[in-house]
Amino acid sequence: MTQRFGSVVSLRRTAALATAVLATAVLSAGCGTGDATEGTGPAPSPSADPKAALLAAVPDEKDPAFRFTTIEGADKFDGVVDPAARGLELSMSEKSKDPEFTMGMTFRVIEEDIWMRVKITGMAGLQDMMKLPKRWMLLDRTKLDDASDVPVYQNADPANMAAVIRTAETVEDRGDGTYAGFADLTANADIRESFTTVDVAALGDAAKKVPFTAVVGPDGNLTSLTLELPAAGKQKAMKVVAKYYDFGKAPKLTAPTGAQVQKAPASAYEMLNG
Repeated sequence: MTQRFGSVVSLRRTAALATAVLATAVLSAGCGTGDATEGTGPAPSPSADPKAALLAAVPDEKDPAFRFTTIEGADKFDGVVDPAARGLELSMSEKSKDPEFTMGMTFRVIEEDIWMRVKITGMAGLQDMMKLPKRWMLLDRTKLDDASDVPVYQNADPANMAAVIRTAETVEDRGDGTYAGFADLTANADIRESFTTVDVAALGDAAKKVPFTAVVGPDGNLTSLTLELPAAGKQKAMKVVAKYYDFGKAPKLTAPTGAQVQKAPASAYEMLNG
């Protein structure tokens, strides 16, 4: 469940494609394989308008830097949002079984600039063989076949929680900072495109009333939202979870400098473009 920072579908596809490119290169070369923090204070008081209160708890551009995690099926993304810098950092990993290795990819966005860092583990020498630096690489979006496959900063709500909450006709305040309601995943394209592995169409009418619970911490910040998706066809019942935490404790995002960074080499674009 994410906002439009380069859809997670695209990001997952990018990670999977990059891993497949590396795996193919290894096999072609005949190489073998190698070895929520909450603030202190009283719980929020029940609100006369729970939906408005919950929306008010969603992070905005006035909030300090914070961390986030989204989990949707097997897809997990971790990152940092720094609204003051219009910055976003997003990390993901993808595993290859043949040959066996794991590729971690981290993107950092500040305003319009984007950097990528790659870390390959599980197969000694692969990163050097593929000529992929271990430093941050400054990317040129014009050299990407599809620039929408990499992140952009849009706002301070990376999991698109506000859009989900707005689809609820009503929200119940259950006390102690807990809220509940029903989301309509068919409400608009923004919502339908927020999910990586969920086939909204397959849910049928059930997609119009998906139960969710949300938690607001004592500091007034929305800390989690969980959607309970029913089984549909071949799709098993699952939870989609988004968490926001470490408000004011997460590192502020800055552009990599000096020996930390270089321009992305041709090998990086070959990997991303497949």
